[in-house]
Amino acid sequence: MLVYQRTQSPLLSAVTFAISYLPWLLGGALLSTLADRFPRHRVLIASDVARAVLVAGMAVPGTPLPVLLGLLFVVAACGPPFESARSALMADVLDGDRYALATSLTNVGSQVAQVLGFVLGGTLVAVLHPSAALLVNAATFAVSAVWLWARLQRRPAPDDGGAWEGPRSMWRDAAEGMRVIGRSARLRAIIAVTWVGTLFGTAPEGVAAPLVTQLGQGEAQIGVLLAANPAGVTVGGLLIARGLTQRRSEQLVPPLVVLSLVPVLLAGLVTVWWAPGQGAYAAVVALLFVAGLGAAWTIPLNVAFVQAVPQAYRGRAFGVAVSGLYGVQGIGVLAAGAAAEGVAPGWVIALIGGLGLLAVVPPLLGYARTQGHVAADRPTAGPSTS
Repeated sequence: MLVYQRTQSPLLSAVTFAISYLPWLLGGALLSTLADRFPRHRVLIASDVARAVLVAGMAVPGTPLPVLLGLLFVVAACGPPFESARSALMADVLDGDRYALATSLTNVGSQVAQVLGFVLGGTLVAVLHPSAALLVNAATFAVSAVWLWARLQRRPAPDDGGAWEGPRSMWRDAAEGMRVIGRSARLRAIIAVTWVGTLFGTAPEGVAAPLVTQLGQGEAQIGVLLAANPAGVTVGGLLIARGLTQRRSEQLVPPLVVLSLVPVLLAGLVTVWWAPGQGAYAAVVALLFVAGLGAAWTIPLNVAFVQAVPQAYRGRAFGVAVSGLYGVQGIGVLAAGAAAEGVAPGWVIALIGGLGLLAVVPPLLGYARTQGHVAADRPTAGPSTS
């Protein structure tokens, strides 16, 4: 919002929004190997301690903007090891439908946090000084680290069963995570649907500020617009967690993916054809909420992916998957911002929805062909694994 105010550039606004994706894109697969090299509870605690210190450093008044952005980049770099360790540890502790339910609730909690974060974040910055808001943010990481230290059961580092002989390197571990995915048609299909669906599903966030401006609304409405999609994911995730088995929810993935993209196309058309005002803005927010309902497809696919990966390789494989996921999110956001430099944001949103519906067809067909398949138990020893 601040960048768009100062520059009136949708592209620069999108670049600012996308900066938190860069560590995943540049080194997410490498950093995620830490979840398989060390006890996972230590990775979780260390990541949160580091983020608490770094965000507190961002709160120092007068910190130059390049330093703030650099600190933000390092904060984001703590995400890959934390998320990989968290996802792998949940799969270690739970299995079957219990794991599916826990993953659904975790995703719902994450979406609720996004909704509250967009709204409360803007409120804190408006009511308090931005430095005070950053200190509140730092405190949340500190509370998480203390909670994990006090309550999380200690478990040893995962055992790879001797699949690799000799000294291990992070590069070698990252490559092994890619090989685990590459040798399984099922995992490749899940990855393809996830990356393509997310690429087009999240791209509209990159033009949220100029889109709200085109709709004739003010800055306060940007946070509400951004919160609409995660709010829909929250409701959709609860419905999946409470009413469907994992097998049934996996079968619903194709129609849910379509549901996540059709409202994006309609939201763009509403922006173009409807006169700016509260009515058009409310319609776009409602459509993005419906798109979020469909975007709950990510929950059963996440469960299916982690369950199909051998225990000792979950951190690495998850890191590869999520690194690509954040990478395509960053690409989508930047592409949307670049397109909005010369095209009205409404047409950009409509184009995103239409292209997404076409692009997701091949991955969905591949996913349907592999339903019922599972990944191999674990790769054979040595770098020649194909």
